[in-house]
Amino acid sequence: MAKIIAQDLEMRFGDKHLFSAAELIFSQNQVIHLQGDNGCGKTTLMKLLAGLIKPTQGQVQAIGYSLAPWWRSNSIVGKALYLHQHPYLFDGTVLYNLAYAKAFSDNDKVKLNTRTEQAIEMAQLGHLLDQSASSLSGGERQRLAIARAWIVEPKLMMLDEPTSNMDKHSQHLVLQMVADLKKQGTGMIISSHQSCMLTQICDHVWLIDNNKISSNNKVPEAPPTLAVHINPNMLNNMA
Repeated sequence: MAKIIAQDLEMRFGDKHLFSAAELIFSQNQVIHLQGDNGCGKTTLMKLLAGLIKPTQGQVQAIGYSLAPWWRSNSIVGKALYLHQHPYLFDGTVLYNLAYAKAFSDNDKVKLNTRTEQAIEMAQLGHLLDQSASSLSGGERQRLAIARAWIVEPKLMMLDEPTSNMDKHSQHLVLQMVADLKKQGTGMIISSHQSCMLTQICDHVWLIDNNKISSNNKVPEAPPTLAVHINPNMLNNMA
């Protein structure tokens, strides 16, 4: 089972103490709601677990992955997929961005082509395939980024405020893809300072408060107006 373990963690920016934690374990088959006020360090923590930045103090290691190439100085990079609130997309069309993901998967060509077709349908991107990715709206860019991630079946994935730029329709589409990844065993951290559609599928909570990171397995109920019922038959058909 793939997991990332952070121990004796401390993060500072100059004299500012952002957060610290004795131990954090992020593993497959675990969906975590990362909570905290704006500016508390949620994005910083996810970038740290993705290997994009280094902690001021402590150790972060990945377990359950093949050894990194000898020339890669940071063995954590590339293990957990990190999707920024404003996702990075490549120059080119929507289809090009989806096809690019195939190079980072160990699946065979047939399965990748099948998953690409499914991702296009799930994210409702069919009418946008020939459109430049740079011309997409904020919600469309998020749908494309998550569809691209869905294709490669990541072991671990982190989503930074994934529904912040979306209307309700796009939120439902993303919910279906994320719920399906959960069904497949992908471990996820979903950052949101408040309960939303996606946080309803979380089974753990990490809370950054008073410069400390605490964890538990109880998730607050989302407001009734955001309640979403996922059709199991729909997810079974996508498996």
